[in-house]
Amino acid sequence: MSAKDLGAGQIVLPETDSTNAEGFRRAVELTGPTWIIAGLQTQGRGRRSRPWASPLGNFYGTLVLKPAEPPEAVALRSFAAALALRDACVALTGLPGAFALKWPNDVLLNGGKLAGILLESAGLGQSKPVLCIGIGVNLIAAPDAAMVEPGATPPVSLLGETGLRVTPEAFLDALAPAYAHWEATLTDQGFAPLREAWLSHAARLGEVIKARTGTLTREGVFETIDATGNLILRMSDGRVAIPAAEVFF
Repeated sequence: MSAKDLGAGQIVLPETDSTNAEGFRRAVELTGPTWIIAGLQTQGRGRRSRPWASPLGNFYGTLVLKPAEPPEAVALRSFAAALALRDACVALTGLPGAFALKWPNDVLLNGGKLAGILLESAGLGQSKPVLCIGIGVNLIAAPDAAMVEPGATPPVSLLGETGLRVTPEAFLDALAPAYAHWEATLTDQGFAPLREAWLSHAARLGEVIKARTGTLTREGVFETIDATGNLILRMSDGRVAIPAAEVFF
């Protein structure tokens, strides 16, 4: 089922600087949810403006939405995107046990980083809000492990780990309906069912992890996520809710 079949627009480009940047440029002309995918990104980026390696054959896509909710509710769509990514991967591979979710927004395959999500927004709570949900998936190639910071989860590719070769267009055909399901669930039922589903696939739940925010690193047991998506870490001096951090295993 294509994005268009689900009532979402679809734009396929041979190349762009970044699909999120493309989404913001086109937002004014878009009349509904729209997926933008590109064969190549020349300035792909991840969290904290880190470069995102973008070789031909991997998936680079952005879903452009115009949500009316307050910013804290809009941010919960990162969990919808993560669940949809995992569902798409499972549907394509038939390997549910191979995929896990790493807080706040990575999808793991056999313990390595397969995909990342970047939410960027403008004008939330105002008359013309725009949300760009950027998604990158290592379908056929992954960056060299030497390119990631020490202690970070090593990157992997779908092809390298499973032997399955999937085109970006075919991946979107699996991702779009999966996201539509979780978007409808979030809109109709709130965050609770997404939280439950996300926790059922969470990597290192109940184990000791490190959460780094700026220069502060906290270490403790990954206990849960709360009703607003915060990471709950149980430390020696009590529980702490962390709204944003880099997690290391």
